[in-house]
Amino acid sequence: MKDEIYRILLHVDFNSFYTAIECLLNPALRNLPVAVCGEQQLRHGVVVAVNMLAKSYGVKVGNSIGEALRKCPKIAIVSINQAIYDEFPPLAKKIYVEYSDFVENYGPDGAWIDITDIAKNIYDALIIADDIRIKVKETLGVPCSVGISWNKSMSKLAAEQNKPDACTMIPWEKFKERVWHLSCDNLLGVGPRINQMLYVAGITDIGNIAKTPVEVFEEALGKNGITLHKYASGTEKSPVKHKDYVEPPKTFGHIHTTPRDMTTLEDIRHEIYSLSERVASDMRKQQYKCRTVQINIRENNLQWCDRQGKLEVPSCITTNIAEKAMEIFKKQYYFTKPLRSIGVRVNDLVPYDMCIQNPFLVDTIWEEKMEKVSFTMDKIRSIYGYDIIQRGYIWEDRALTDIPLNYNRASYRVGSAFFPDA
Repeated sequence: MKDEIYRILLHVDFNSFYTAIECLLNPALRNLPVAVCGEQQLRHGVVVAVNMLAKSYGVKVGNSIGEALRKCPKIAIVSINQAIYDEFPPLAKKIYVEYSDFVENYGPDGAWIDITDIAKNIYDALIIADDIRIKVKETLGVPCSVGISWNKSMSKLAAEQNKPDACTMIPWEKFKERVWHLSCDNLLGVGPRINQMLYVAGITDIGNIAKTPVEVFEEALGKNGITLHKYASGTEKSPVKHKDYVEPPKTFGHIHTTPRDMTTLEDIRHEIYSLSERVASDMRKQQYKCRTVQINIRENNLQWCDRQGKLEVPSCITTNIAEKAMEIFKKQYYFTKPLRSIGVRVNDLVPYDMCIQNPFLVDTIWEEKMEKVSFTMDKIRSIYGYDIIQRGYIWEDRALTDIPLNYNRASYRVGSAFFPDA
């Protein structure tokens, strides 16, 4: 463990990321409680981000717009501007790589930075962390918090302790007194489900996790349980990946809450083809095929389930994925209630150019032709927009399928003086 103690990692975490960007672009919002929400008319009316002032009124991520307005009648409701938000992480990474070649993103608003080679000690790291914090705020106009510690889990926890716009250090020598009394949900990897499981078992703080034999967590949670125990005991030592490392995808998927409930098989088919088109396009873009298709189903009473099935041969063709999804739906799901949302996900990925022995009865000529057609469609869409070519199934009920007009449009740019290359 001695060598690990002398690693020095930072975790940079943007504060109220989406709302901070909205306040940056619209100064009139800066002194108001703000919530970024989905489109209410499309039944996506859920709060996805709030600023500190909104939190003080009790508004939380996951509240409906109606709940947010009841808690804070003066709250400013802002629609999601994902294209703008996506511009910020790459700009922030340009700042981080000035300090280290080892920078690993964590979600859209966080990153780990390994500064072991440039920091003389953990107190020198505090100066570097503060320099990064100030540079991010001055360059991008949004505040961030920076955690400093010897591993990923503790640096992430440190960044969460003092917000907004602060640096916090958790050294090895003081980590038990600083961390072990905190509730379990402060720890990386502990979401609501696992937190409830721990609470039922009488484990209420991080110290309890560390003191409980690791075998208990391994039996209950498998490998994730072992990792959780390492986080709590401070022995987690995964490296920060190199700035150029690209994580190979494990899955591709899209899910859609429809503007009205789906009540017929034709509604389901329209939606499944719309989602499969996007999933297949994403796979082809990154040169993959899939072996398994999964559907995610949520009923209008918000009960949900997953079903999946294997393809006869790996594929990146929309029709193959959609028809398999429909087959799974009809054979494995008892369709008695209207559906509020449905998703299509693919996994068991293989590289596109991987040699595969096809079954005797598979029409390989048709498969090759459809792949060529699909890649040609992708090229046309990348120039003229995703909606330039669409299937009849999707256009039969455009209000239901609701494909974003700018989805996968390479020529789409954000027109703002803030981005000089726009």
